[in-house]
Amino acid sequence: MVSSGTSGQVSRIFVDAETAKTQTRALAAIVLNFVGGKRHPMVIVDDQSFLKDRSKFNARAAGILGFSSFGRDHFYLLDEQLRPRWGELLSYLKEHSGSPILVFGFTFLVWQTLVENARAEGLNLSFPQGSLLIHGGGWKKLEDRCISPEVFKSVLKDQTGMTRIHNYYGMVEQVGAIYFECEHGRLHAPGFADVLIRDTTTLELLPHGEKGLIQVMSLLPTSYPGHSLLTEDIGIVEGEDSCLCVIV
Repeated sequence: MVSSGTSGQVSRIFVDAETAKTQTRALAAIVLNFVGGKRHPMVIVDDQSFLKDRSKFNARAAGILGFSSFGRDHFYLLDEQLRPRWGELLSYLKEHSGSPILVFGFTFLVWQTLVENARAEGLNLSFPQGSLLIHGGGWKKLEDRCISPEVFKSVLKDQTGMTRIHNYYGMVEQVGAIYFECEHGRLHAPGFADVLIRDTTTLELLPHGEKGLIQVMSLLPTSYPGHSLLTEDIGIVEGEDSCLCVIV
C-alpha cells in the first residue's frame, strides 16, 4: 500500500497475509463498538476504480476496503472522474428509506461532494433517521476553507440530516489501529495502540494537556517496522480514561 502523500512524503508499506488479517480484526473490534453488529446499506463517497487497478491501492482504498465490510448493498457515489451520481443516489435513498444508512468517505471528498457540489446543484439530501457518517483523512485539503470539526458536523447535519458523524485519525503506516471519535468529539486510542506527544524542538515527552508532535504506536504490524512512528501532525493528549464517554 502507498500513503496519500499529502505532506509531500509517500510511504510504501508491504503487508503480508498475517499482518492484513490482524489489522482487519483490529479495525472490526473498534468500528463495531460504534456501528453495532447489524450491517446497514452503505454509501461510499468515492469511486470504485481501485477495485479494477490494484496499483491504486493507497490509504483511501485501504479505508474503503476495510470499512465496506460493515455495510451491505454498497453504492459508490462518484464516477471515475469523481463526479457525483445524484440521480442514482436519490433512487438508492428511496429504496432504503426504512433503514439507517452507513456513509463512509475521505473527509475532503465528503465535504466537496455532500456540501459544495450538492449546494451547487441545489440539493438538500435526506438520509434516513439513524444514518451514520464515518470520515477520516483529508483535513489538510480543507485548511484553506478554515473548516473546523464543529463546522463540518453542523453543515453536514443541515445538508443531509445526519446527526451521527464520527471522524477518525489513522494512517496507511498503521492500518487497523485507528483513533475513533466518540460522541463527545474526542479521539480515543484503542487497546492495541497508543499515542505520545513530544516537544517540537527537543522531542522530549510532554505531559497531558500540552501541544506537540504526535507519536503513534501499534502492536499490529509484523511485516514492516511500523510499531512506533513520529508523525508531522500536531496534537494534545487531553487525558487518560477521563472522557465523559467512559466515565460511568
